[in-house]
Amino acid sequence: MLDHAIINSTAKGKIEGNATGKSGRRVQVGEMNTKSIAGVWDQVIGVQPHPSGWLVVATCVVALTAVVPHGIWRMTRNAVTIAHEGGHGLVALISGRRLEGIRLHSDTSGLTVSRGKPHGLGMVLTAAAGYTAPSLLGLGGAWLLAAGHLTLLLWGAIALLAAMLVMIRNVYGLLTVVLAGAAFFLVSWLTTAAVQAAFGYLVVWFLLLGGVRPVFELQRKRRYGGGRDSDADQLARLTNLPAAIWLMLFYAVSLCSLFGGGRWLLGG
Repeated sequence: MLDHAIINSTAKGKIEGNATGKSGRRVQVGEMNTKSIAGVWDQVIGVQPHPSGWLVVATCVVALTAVVPHGIWRMTRNAVTIAHEGGHGLVALISGRRLEGIRLHSDTSGLTVSRGKPHGLGMVLTAAAGYTAPSLLGLGGAWLLAAGHLTLLLWGAIALLAAMLVMIRNVYGLLTVVLAGAAFFLVSWLTTAAVQAAFGYLVVWFLLLGGVRPVFELQRKRRYGGGRDSDADQLARLTNLPAAIWLMLFYAVSLCSLFGGGRWLLGG
């Protein structure tokens, strides 16, 4: 959690104009602000102690209960949709396409619209980013937690959600992203280190586990004649490769991320 004392000293400096250090030297407002920013940054990139093993296992169990039961999954899948559509949007920008907007719907579906060539590598990468994004984000989060960068994980998530918020084009999507960002902020700012660790591990486990289920759902939907406009089918039309090949890629990324990320989280 960020150092509240640092923030409070900055506010006091703004009111009084300056302050006096222990040695009697006058400390200017600008110097105090610089020290405050440096202190916050050191806290964000600093290394936090690893939680106990039981907490890591417990958060994995809670994440499973948020992914496996169908009734609960219908609600929690919204978080995976945020990562899915965010992946489309981020890769569209990186590949040079113009991102027009993102919509998130109450039925847990989403839509990302970008402008550019309707074919080529940029379009292929953008289409492939959706189903792989939750798992890859979970893998990256597991690496950060294994390295002890819990605070960096929480504030990195806030930054990504804030960037995504600018591109949301419907009220439900706006509300969903705001609530998600608020949850990360409140946990990182107001709670104890133990609560932050539990939240961080729960989020990462959820992304790793929740990144697998949508691929199974897509395969089942296509088996029964649905999903013909899915990401896999769009990729098939773009590349002349069977949609089954792209499904295999989605499976490989999600399962390998779960295996590798799980080992990092469990200290393997």
